[in-house]
Amino acid sequence: MTDVLSMDPTLAVELAYWQQTVIKVLVTALVVPTAALVLGYVFLLKMMSHMQSRLGPMEAGPHGALQLPADGVKFIQKEDIFPEKADRRVFALAPVVVLISTFLLYVVVPVGPRAAVVEDLDVGIFYALAVSALAVIGILMAGWASANKYALLGGIRAAGQLIAYELPLLLAVVGVVIQADTLSMQGIVEAQNQGAIFGFEGLGHPFFLTQIVGLFIFLVAVQAELTQPPFDMPVAESEIVGGYQVEYTGFRFLLFFMAEFATAFAFAGIAATLFLGGWSLPPFVTDLLGVDADSNLMYVLGPLTLVTKIMLISFFIFWIRFTYPRFREDQLQVFAWKFLIPLSLANIAVTGVLKVVF
Repeated sequence: MTDVLSMDPTLAVELAYWQQTVIKVLVTALVVPTAALVLGYVFLLKMMSHMQSRLGPMEAGPHGALQLPADGVKFIQKEDIFPEKADRRVFALAPVVVLISTFLLYVVVPVGPRAAVVEDLDVGIFYALAVSALAVIGILMAGWASANKYALLGGIRAAGQLIAYELPLLLAVVGVVIQADTLSMQGIVEAQNQGAIFGFEGLGHPFFLTQIVGLFIFLVAVQAELTQPPFDMPVAESEIVGGYQVEYTGFRFLLFFMAEFATAFAFAGIAATLFLGGWSLPPFVTDLLGVDADSNLMYVLGPLTLVTKIMLISFFIFWIRFTYPRFREDQLQVFAWKFLIPLSLANIAVTGVLKVVF
């Protein structure tokens, strides 16, 4: 991928490929823990507290802002314990596999025009959905290697749940791909920015207007992929103690925690890109500001716009988490196979017909 600096004639710096790669890796490495901290603090410690009429943690830093870093330091200091009968190598690698899956999600999420993406793949959304499924392998590794029946039950539950909800997650995206005529994440953003609604170009064509059913299915499937309530059967404390995480302590448990919240941030970014126009501002706003969608200013406004949309979608994800009780295992499977999948197939059929007609 050509670097931003080498594309803009007003900037004289041109970076070598290895320099670009190092910068991308470092930026991604910083984004993942930052995303985990931001979502964990804003939604887990503060939004949930206020929704339940309580203060939440307030002692560490101003308004409790340093609570999560303090927890991280605490976890790092804890002893790294391996169960006596565990498969030590698999047990140690499991949280790393889950976290790597999270890192890979960020590779194709564009945060601005042209080259403001780690890698603009022609099949970007296909890649994102594929690497998200790698987390299942890490969870199964954790459940099996722990030599604990509750951990194994949690791993098996997680595998069954994630396999069931991968299908509606994928099918929800198909409607967007049909409308955008591309699998590229950057191409999907451009299709929404350059589109029109009944001939009106001021708002572009954010796909949530025509794919509201797909957005609903996508967010429900994401909730299940994150194993968050009401889909938290793999870690249900009242049933299986802690599921596949039950034997993990210290920094290995911290990796699972980081992966959960950073993955929520990544999926919110994917949803914002697919349905809300991603980093782009509505055309009437860019006209008012006097900036072009490909201007250098969008390298600043683009990330801010995307983060705002991510926080909006994350609000709904965590609102559901704090509101609804846990499904039974049979209810979860019925909801996926008898409701979400037929609904997503109907959405694809309707979208295809309207695409041909109009």
